Amino acid sequence: MKKKVLVVGGGLGGLSAALRLAADGHEVTVLEKNERIGGKLNQRSGKGYTFDTGPSILTMPWVLEQLFESAGKNIHDYINIQRIEPQWRTFFEDGTVIDVTSDLPEMLKEISKVNPQDAASFFKYLDYCSQMYELSMKSFYKKSLSGLNDLRTLHSFKELLAMDPVKSMDQATKKFIKDKHLQQLFNFFIMYIGSSPYQAPAVLSQLIHVQLGLGIYYVEGGMYKIAESILSVLNEYNVDVRTNQRVVGILTEGNTAKGVKLENGEELYADIVVSNLEAIPAYKTLLSNHPQAKKAADDLSKYEPTVSGLVLLLGVDKKYDEFAHHNFFFSQSGEREFDQIFNTGILADDPTVYVGISSKTDPTQAPEGKDNWFVLTHVPPLKEGETWESNLESYRELVLNKLERMGAKDLRQHVEWDYTFTPDTLKELYGPNGGSIYGIRTDRKMNGGFKIPSRSNQFNNLYFVGGSTHPGGGVPMVTLSGQLTADLIGEDLKNVSKEIG
Repeated sequence: MKKKVLVVGGGLGGLSAALRLAADGHEVTVLEKNERIGGKLNQRSGKGYTFDTGPSILTMPWVLEQLFESAGKNIHDYINIQRIEPQWRTFFEDGTVIDVTSDLPEMLKEISKVNPQDAASFFKYLDYCSQMYELSMKSFYKKSLSGLNDLRTLHSFKELLAMDPVKSMDQATKKFIKDKHLQQLFNFFIMYIGSSPYQAPAVLSQLIHVQLGLGIYYVEGGMYKIAESILSVLNEYNVDVRTNQRVVGILTEGNTAKGVKLENGEELYADIVVSNLEAIPAYKTLLSNHPQAKKAADDLSKYEPTVSGLVLLLGVDKKYDEFAHHNFFFSQSGEREFDQIFNTGILADDPTVYVGISSKTDPTQAPEGKDNWFVLTHVPPLKEGETWESNLESYRELVLNKLERMGAKDLRQHVEWDYTFTPDTLKELYGPNGGSIYGIRTDRKMNGGFKIPSRSNQFNNLYFVGGSTHPGGGVPMVTLSGQLTADLIGEDLKNVSKEIG
């Protein structure tokens, strides 16, 4: 049953859905408002430096492999995926340095240096995290879920209990790990999806298995190559991908989405509309004229946005040999940091700072003898009507002071090119609620750890993809959201066909 599909937004979720739907035989058009596809997965360059401006770490590459296989392609014919070791180099204010590695004997040595007692329980912890991942493979990574009822249909009662539903990720970590440095380190894995370990369910301890068990990866030439590789296959499937095409409204008739209206006044019609713009902003902007739109957005209020970020792209004219490809400069108190950002909603006075230097692995990303620094500090999402302009200078100085204090001596003197993204920039470029980076907070009390359902409750042929929908934020999850939503569309079409028949 061939259908005409419009995909609003060319981020990873939209591109993934477009590819799967095209492979299923549908006529697909992708409409992207910016000059390049990719959404937050993008790049910027200057003075010989190239930067990935969004995701810098690839996990679960099987998701990309699965996407390409569903289209009859092999992703390794398009990009070169490299495993990264050490995975992270982590720095603490007291001088402690821990290298995170998937070489488990080496990881055991790193833990033993800090706390021999935790080394003794480390493999029990890994086993627990692995079990959480295996349970998720039966449901979260297999099917588009709209809530607990869907989850119950895919698991036995015993399996649901095994997910430790009453525990937080932090509580699970502390069951096995006693040292404060290691607790803070492993808890921080939750920032792959921009949530708090004190609020996220224990099942997300699986992120430790995702990294240590499955590895972390980089794409030669930059992570943006992922978007380019998907675009190549979309072109092979004759998918119409249009950039510089801002959608200003979704056209409706009753409870049916009929198509979209572009900024230039052109109207495009389709049988199915897939929005890569998050559901809440979509209802508030693209569907603002519909009488049910406000209620639809209000009904989703329990799905609060994840953190936003201050991003500094720094072209640095010297090599800091003590740093690795991925570096984390931790706060003195993870509990205080998460409380300030997630509970109080204020800037952390001592934030954890991430520095990605892809030129450590890929010399093409910076001039010889120099490095490209991607500096990310998480901040609360923007409140309604709020701007980040007044925070920029003071918080930038706080971040640079911290980096210089913790090993990047005289960093400011060696920055010869720089560019800054703030929550305002992220909101303007990509439209996420509050300038969120990872979509929706995973909070076991607020929303049960679930995301916004991919199928609209108000419109019978409108679907959503991206970090705000199941299974969540991060490259693999967002890519998977497109695939699982395409599966959902296929199921819905079959059901309609049966009803007609």
